[in-house]
Amino acid sequence: MQQNKTAISVKDLSMAFEDKAVLWDIDLEIPEGVLMAIVGPNGAGKTTFLKAMLGVIKPAAGRTELFGEEIKKNLKKIAYVPQKNTIDWDFPCTVLDVVLMGTYGQLGWIKRPGAKQKQQAIEALDQVGMTLFMDRHISELSGGQQQRIFLARALVQHADVLLMDEPFVGVDAVTEREIIHLLKKLSSEGKTIIVVHHDLQTVKAYFNWIFMLNVRQIADGPVETVFTEENLRLTYGSRSAYLSETI
Repeated sequence: MQQNKTAISVKDLSMAFEDKAVLWDIDLEIPEGVLMAIVGPNGAGKTTFLKAMLGVIKPAAGRTELFGEEIKKNLKKIAYVPQKNTIDWDFPCTVLDVVLMGTYGQLGWIKRPGAKQKQQAIEALDQVGMTLFMDRHISELSGGQQQRIFLARALVQHADVLLMDEPFVGVDAVTEREIIHLLKKLSSEGKTIIVVHHDLQTVKAYFNWIFMLNVRQIADGPVETVFTEENLRLTYGSRSAYLSETI
């Protein structure tokens, strides 16, 4: 694929907890418009990497730029979908309320969403097939439905970059295919999408760019050239017996 201009540039990023390195000296250039998977074994630092990029947690060293500027100056251009198990699903709000939260970055915390924002939220819910659920409490949703509404919240932000942390965990096969179809469409429109992903069997079908991580940066680039048996073994070691079948 033709490489576009750089969307995200990560420079010398390192992270440690209690003197134990969880990320070490990451240098990464992510082109605009790619659909990128972050893969690696449990404990590799995948979620930590997303949070350190965003500045949610402060890295020990390094910096991240978005379109050539410090990422903290451009957070409105980024939408983040966290892992489902980090969300309080008993919080008293409806599906529509959750999606409307995606408009707060444009409005600020003082103004309340109006008719325009509500219409945008309904359109985003329509994109993910959830308009019939807009008045439901979020606790009433299945795992796949929950993931759809957080994708709708990201869509209503109209962000240039979408970060998703294991969006397919607990999602049925039909919903997974529908989500990846939408992500591919967004990528084709120039959105840069970064997904922490655990299923090696679907990497080739779902993604065109990959970052292979195990505390250290193992490899990154186009899936067709980087997703090799050698790089898989460097990433996962002997813990994955089916690596040769994956590729």
